[in-house]
Amino acid sequence: MRNKLYLVATLALCAMVFSSCATVRRVTGIGGEGKPSRRPDFERSMEVSAFCSCGKCTNWTRNWLGKPVVASGPNRGQPKKVGITASGEKARPGTIAAHKKYPFGTVMYVPGYGYGTVQDRGGALGEDHIDVYFKSHGDALKWGRQRLPVKVWLPR
Repeated sequence: MRNKLYLVATLALCAMVFSSCATVRRVTGIGGEGKPSRRPDFERSMEVSAFCSCGKCTNWTRNWLGKPVVASGPNRGQPKKVGITASGEKARPGTIAAHKKYPFGTVMYVPGYGYGTVQDRGGALGEDHIDVYFKSHGDALKWGRQRLPVKVWLPR
C-alpha cells in the first residue's frame, strides 16, 4: 500500500512538472498582474471585440450524439475542442485572439480590460482587430466592440 501511494505521488509530481514545460507564456488579464518589464514595442489603435467559449462566439454546436462539432464553414461537422485555443491553451480571462502577424505569446495591454496574451487566431481578424476573452456571453456582449489604443510587446 505504501509503495502504491509513493508511486501515485511521484507520477502526480512528474505530470505537474512536465505539463508546464510546453505551455505558452501567459499574462493574466482583467486586473491581473504580469506587466512586462520593458517598454512596449509599439502602440496601435485597434478594434477590440469580445468573445467567450459559447457556440455563438466560437462557431460550434452539438451533433446528434451530443458531442461538440464545428457549426459551419468548410470544417462543418468536424469535432471541436470547446474552450481550447489555437495555441493549445485553455481560454481564460487574459486570452487574446489576433491576426497571425502577432505570434503566440505577444503581450497586449487593452485599456479597460488589462493585460493579455495572444493565444488564439480568428478567421475574420485583420491586423488592427483583436478579440479579448470573457468568461460569460453576457460580459462579452457588455464589452461589445471598441476602438482603443493597444500597447503591444512582441515575444523576444
